[in-house]
Order: sequence, then structure tokens, then C-alpha cells
Amino acid sequence: MTEPTGGPTLLLVEDDEGTRAELVRNLRGHGYRVVEAATAAAAMRAWEARRPDAVLLDLGLPDRDGLDVIRRIRKEGTVPIVVLSARDAEATKVQALERGADDYVTKPFSTAELHARIRAVLRRIGGPAAGPGGVIRNGSLTIDTAAHEVRVDDEVVALVPREFQILAELMAYPGRLVTRGRLLRAVWGEAYSGEDHYVHVYVSQIRKKLAAADPTGGLANLLVAEPGVGYRVRNPP
Repeated sequence: MTEPTGGPTLLLVEDDEGTRAELVRNLRGHGYRVVEAATAAAAMRAWEARRPDAVLLDLGLPDRDGLDVIRRIRKEGTVPIVVLSARDAEATKVQALERGADDYVTKPFSTAELHARIRAVLRRIGGPAAGPGGVIRNGSLTIDTAAHEVRVDDEVVALVPREFQILAELMAYPGRLVTRGRLLRAVWGEAYSGEDHYVHVYVSQIRKKLAAADPTGGLANLLVAEPGVGYRVRNPP
């Protein structure tokens, strides 16, 4: 199946080839972009390279325990993590959730249940500003964090994944200053903590795309820079 060109990106970490292939087909069929990993090491390489919108994680990996992957990701980001595991002991579930997992699905599970859990964790990306379904609105601008879609009125604005992540992070807290360091950690990770120019370049591109999609010009100044500190989303009139 051809990889979808839009939609949220999921990192699927599963060592069983058959299970992984079946899940990839199903997830792509529902519009998700899927990055695959069969080991903890491959999972961390994929995490660093792609910064997915959510992680689906098996705990029984051949090189390291999946709990170590949770701990490592939580050092750098707040991406939702859904554990998919045959381990059904209550102590294991508690341990995974305390390490930072957002949800725990015990194998075997139905695809309907899995999709419901994925939609639920993706809605949380919108933060306190999100309404039902993970949708954030600011004047004519709408960002659907679950569908990974940005619209100005009825027009879709084509943002690349990191542009979307930056805008979603800012719009989750309208009016609140978000530091460049926080944006770097959320979108690129700790390794890029000194690369402030990355944020500047991407914010400039977001501004241009929003302004081009808004004939009234009201969105041209949506993202306000606080020199030397970060950015904030201007509250709508």
C-alpha cells in the first residue's frame, strides 16, 4: 500500500514481522503515515530522525526492554506513547504508565480499539486550548491535531510536519509565551537545544503560508516574536 501523504505520523515499534506488517497495512489504510522499527535501537534512531506524532510500542524487544524506550523518549519529548504488549500483569502496566506511557493496550486487541486509543492520545496534543476532537480554533484558523490538518476558513494550508508541530505547540497555549528552547525540545529534541535558528526559519515559513491563505491579512501577525526568548500566538479579536 502506498504511504499516505498527509495525516499523523506514527512510529510502530514491533519485533514480530507478521504482526508489524499487518498493523502497518491497517494503519496506512486509515490515513496514517507509519515508520517501522523492530528493535529499541532502531526505534530511537527513527524517533530522532522523524519526530512522530505518536509512538506505538511493544515492550518485548530483542535488544532492550520497551520500558527503556519510554524512559529515553520522555527525557526529550511529550509525544504520546501507546504500549501494545502481551504482558498483562498489573505491575507491568503500572510501571509503563509511571515511566511515561499514555495508554496500555493488551494483546490481542481489536483494530477498532487500537484506532480509538490512537485518536484519544492524538487529541491530547492540542493541550488545554483544544476542543472536542482535538480541534483548536483561533479566528479563521483551525488546526485539527488528530487529523493533522490546518485550515484557514475552508482552505487547507499545506504545512510540512515540523511546521505543523511548531504551530500546534504554540496554539495549544494561546497568548502564552513559548520559549525557543521548548519548541526545539518538542520538535527536534535535546540534541538541537542550541539551534535557535531552526525555529526562526520554520516560524517564518508558517507565517508566509498563513498570510497567503488569508485574504484579510489577519493571520499575518498571528505569531508574535518575543526577541531573544520565543513566540506566542496572538489571541483573536
